[in-house]
Amino acid sequence: MGRFVDALRAPSLGAIAEVKRRSPSAGDLRPDAEPAELARSFELAGAAAVSILVDERFAGSWEDLKAARTTSSLPLLAKGFFSTPEHLAEAREAGADAALLLLRDLDDPAMLKLMAAAQELGLDVLVEAHDEEELHRAETIGAEVIGLNARDLSTFDIDRRAQLALVARAPRDRVVIAESGVQNRAHAAAAELAGADAILVGSALMRAPDPAAKLADLLRRPFVKICGLTRAEDVAAAADAGADLAGFVLAESPRRADGPLPVPDSMLSVGVFVGEPEDVGTDLVQLYAKENGHRSRDGVLLRSGAEVAKVLDLPWLEEDEEHLERATRVEGRVLLAGGLSPENVRTAIETVRPWAVDASRSTEASPGIKDHDKVRAFVEAAR
Repeated sequence: MGRFVDALRAPSLGAIAEVKRRSPSAGDLRPDAEPAELARSFELAGAAAVSILVDERFAGSWEDLKAARTTSSLPLLAKGFFSTPEHLAEAREAGADAALLLLRDLDDPAMLKLMAAAQELGLDVLVEAHDEEELHRAETIGAEVIGLNARDLSTFDIDRRAQLALVARAPRDRVVIAESGVQNRAHAAAAELAGADAILVGSALMRAPDPAAKLADLLRRPFVKICGLTRAEDVAAAADAGADLAGFVLAESPRRADGPLPVPDSMLSVGVFVGEPEDVGTDLVQLYAKENGHRSRDGVLLRSGAEVAKVLDLPWLEEDEEHLERATRVEGRVLLAGGLSPENVRTAIETVRPWAVDASRSTEASPGIKDHDKVRAFVEAAR
């Protein structure tokens, strides 16, 4: 296990930031990209590793990899269409810590031969799969790092839903990378909750005015949830403000929604239930037990029925001065709720370091009706 694998085994979602001047499907992305400059800025922005396209079809070269090596101490992934041990030796000589191998282009004997050659060279390998058959192959040949590409390299179509299903099915004892299709924070959250250890992001960074700032935004925590939404105009206001999750209360409440509303691609939808959840098509479910006719204090966040975070809340219609301190003792992802407002959310974040924060009443003009200025103020304070 080398530096590349080690860097991706961190407890929180990591990112492989990619230097890519052009794409065969999208054309020029950033023709003047300087790999040395970008690799250094990605390191400062929190990348776990940097991917360098070395193939001329992407306007890349081995010189780009060598340039990135001069400025960054991060593990570097050489990305191209490699099919011989000589390709891997060239990658290692240029300064790579890992190399990409495509199951689409290599049968199992060829893949095993190249994996053995990489091990002799001290290179880690990212084995890329696109469908269920290739995922099974990756698992069978013992790939330690499996990349699941949302893009079909035959058609260049992107199917994030199919990718996330594969991420969720991938073995948890491997390092799993969600490749392609990550454009915003909600996409990153979806990949993380499906089980990805890291995301590989290229085009979205290369198109951004400031690639490093875009990367930092994708990795910044906490995510922000605005709950108690009942109107389309309030969903739009929350999205415009930069919220990542839209919450729809589907239990007895003054904020009860008739059902989940459509949300833009920049948000994940969350259905909030007490007692028994229903399948209403939301991305996530926030579930509380029913106690004394009301919700329990704490709940869980579910994805496809599996717990992905704990919801730390206040008791029903009560306060608790120890709420934040209590939340600090909970391990794993925490969605922090209960009395959060633009005035206190920064203190809560600094104390608890939650995965996400949740506001409802403090962003309202009246129950179920949002005050757009308050929504904006909460998101700005949390971000």
